[in-house]
Amino acid sequence: MTFLAVIGRVVISFLRAAGRIGLFAVNAVKNIFLPPFYPRELFRQMMNIGYYSLPVVGLTTLFTGAALAVNIYEGSARFNAESTLPTIVVIGIVRELGPTLCGLIVAGRVSASMAAELGTMRVTEQIDALTTLSTDPFKYLIAPRILATVIMMPFMLVLVADTIGVLGGYLLATAKLGFNSGNYIKSTVDFLEAIDVMASMTKAAVFGFFISLMGCYHGFNTRGGAQGVGISTTNAVVSACIMILLSNYIVTEMFFSS
Repeated sequence: MTFLAVIGRVVISFLRAAGRIGLFAVNAVKNIFLPPFYPRELFRQMMNIGYYSLPVVGLTTLFTGAALAVNIYEGSARFNAESTLPTIVVIGIVRELGPTLCGLIVAGRVSASMAAELGTMRVTEQIDALTTLSTDPFKYLIAPRILATVIMMPFMLVLVADTIGVLGGYLLATAKLGFNSGNYIKSTVDFLEAIDVMASMTKAAVFGFFISLMGCYHGFNTRGGAQGVGISTTNAVVSACIMILLSNYIVTEMFFSS
């Protein structure tokens, strides 16, 4: 019975946490569409989340695209199918590696930053001060961060990640593996379909929502001073990464299960 009690406590704790996160998400999304709005705060978050994340996202996907091209070439050479390299690279980058790697990188950078910033504001009572000044913390702190991440992930970060990842495979294939530049580009364009891009953009928006939600939730509910801020930051990154991998599978099933 002790073993069953432990399982019961774990399940109840999980359901309690899921309920709290769900209510937090509903409240945050609701405040995105209700006035007052804070466009200056939204623009500041868009710059922090999107523009300043571009260098690390670009470098990561560039080298990932090149490494993917090398591995695909070595594997396909065993079956005399080297000509399939452009097709596999573009589909692998756009459908999976581009949005997923970008999401994990942004989770490590942005979700941790949000949790640390909001956690520090919570333990130093700055969030309580906003409430005292009749400023809704959800409207001023949470809603702009979630909206900015959902906007910047598909329309800047993942779009750039997909492009640079495919470019990395192209540069290595043409410079080292002897592929013709024109044929490589033609194969890439011919086999890339609209549904691949739609799936990539959808994943990016979903990832952006979970990245900002986990960062804001853990930061907003921080307790215990400086140590609590560190715990919230760690929990935000871990939970965001888990949600990215889980939602990646769900969105992939939605688009490509047939």
